[in-house]
Amino acid sequence: MIDIHCHILPGIDDGAKNIEDSMLMAKEAVREGIHTIIATPHHKNNQYENEKRAILEHVSHLNKYLENEGIPLTILPGQENRIYGEIITDYLSGGKILPLAESSYLFIEFPSGSVPRYAERLLYELQTEGLIPIIVHPERNQEINENPDLLYKFVNNGALTQVTAGSVCGYFGKNIKKFSRQLIEANLTHFIASDAHNVRNRTFKMVEAMEQIEKSYGLDMVYLFRENAELLVENKNVYKEIPEKVQRKKFLGLF
Repeated sequence: MIDIHCHILPGIDDGAKNIEDSMLMAKEAVREGIHTIIATPHHKNNQYENEKRAILEHVSHLNKYLENEGIPLTILPGQENRIYGEIITDYLSGGKILPLAESSYLFIEFPSGSVPRYAERLLYELQTEGLIPIIVHPERNQEINENPDLLYKFVNNGALTQVTAGSVCGYFGKNIKKFSRQLIEANLTHFIASDAHNVRNRTFKMVEAMEQIEKSYGLDMVYLFRENAELLVENKNVYKEIPEKVQRKKFLGLF
């Protein structure tokens, strides 16, 4: 299994604090059947800045450490970019923005409470530059939760999304669990990933999520999510079903 979203690099964001934390996370990942992780440190989220060159160095060091420790896990480079207006300029400059596994796929994170008004335009412009934006954990965004048609519009226009394994399992609350499943049912997400930060309160939960998805939606859905992670790493086109709008149930005759 491949995990495309993880904060395993030590000491550079709110994930692993040191190499010991990274090793604990690596061992837990292997126990879950994960053989490859894309390390995705935060970038430009008003707290951390991790540019391409530095991430590549950190990934190289961690892979050497894992090899020396005999842990059968491969780390690939990536980045979790908080959306900002100059991201395309920074990508074109070559030294700051790092797509996942150096592919055409790029993580885009929205602020937790809102979606910037310029998001639709920026997602479109990223695609004109040959990039495929993946909106991370949309199920945890307040504005998308309140207005899921926003996400439908983004996906219908070519963006992809990634839902967090812990959200599927209910670790972020019942409402987010319900919304995660609605996104799966409406073909509005294309990847399940851990967004793991540690082995305590923000760990992988990938096996548990896949088991729940299989129980609710069948093995084909599990295969879709697993194969999409593999296709991303190979920089190939991922599987996409036709997106649908999330159907909100009526209450007392009102939406």
